[in-house]
Amino acid sequence: MNPAMITILDAGMGKTLAMRGVEIPPTIWSANALRVAPEAVVAVHRENIDAGANIITTNSYGIIRSDLAKENIEDQFAALNELAGELAQQAVIESASDTQIAGSLPPLNGSYRPDRVLRREVLEPKYQEQAKLLAPYVDLFICETMSTITEAVAAATVAAETGKPVLVALTLHDEAIACLRSGETVEDALDKLAPLEPIGVVANCCLPERISDAMPLLAASGLQYCGGYANAFTRVPKDWLLDGEKENDGSLQMRDDLAPPVYSYFVSAWIERGANVVGGCCGTTAAHTEAISELVKTYN
Repeated sequence: MNPAMITILDAGMGKTLAMRGVEIPPTIWSANALRVAPEAVVAVHRENIDAGANIITTNSYGIIRSDLAKENIEDQFAALNELAGELAQQAVIESASDTQIAGSLPPLNGSYRPDRVLRREVLEPKYQEQAKLLAPYVDLFICETMSTITEAVAAATVAAETGKPVLVALTLHDEAIACLRSGETVEDALDKLAPLEPIGVVANCCLPERISDAMPLLAASGLQYCGGYANAFTRVPKDWLLDGEKENDGSLQMRDDLAPPVYSYFVSAWIERGANVVGGCCGTTAAHTEAISELVKTYN
């Protein structure tokens, strides 16, 4: 990664897999593709590389022991993490590119739910297990969709222990400006993460408008890298669960105003406010990556 240039992250995995007809269950999400359609995972990685991504992310976001247990496949935890790394490597080799691979470390008790974040003493051994499995395959780690400072610090602490560079990605509140979903401020998160010496802190899997709001703070952090990769959801209910039974659980409603050209307009705003790492999260595809790539050419 070159901080003097703008680095492009890949787009979301789940939507593209679903568009390809791969079953995406509400338990292990896109990780199911590792079992039933590994070739599709490679294809999505390659689509993003071909579209201009400088970094692709391992399809390990859904590989969580407690979620695998819901499908009676907890015993496949190690094998699935290793496969996620192997498939990302395969895509890079097949594309004959110098694309880097980021190992995804996800929330471990539900995304977007600060109230469900586990204690550090519980989180860290779990992250250590996953990071150790992914480390041989990746160039860096990205601690994704961190909704509290505790969660971000736990994941980043463990990722740093591998000796690999670490990006931390904070998911931001839908309404409160420059706050995590916990209500904690981005400024406080940056202060608590600083001793861990991540190479960068970005915002992810939240409204693009909230990333725009927070970008000046991220850019002022003094870290090598800052930026964002938004989702395309209308909103995330506070008590949402992917595999819950409430009316507002399950698949989230997509916005109809974030086609690739419009999404790249937001990316342009982030870059103008100091971002040097940009990409797409849930609901975005390689078409968004391509639009970002075309935009970035005007800056690089």
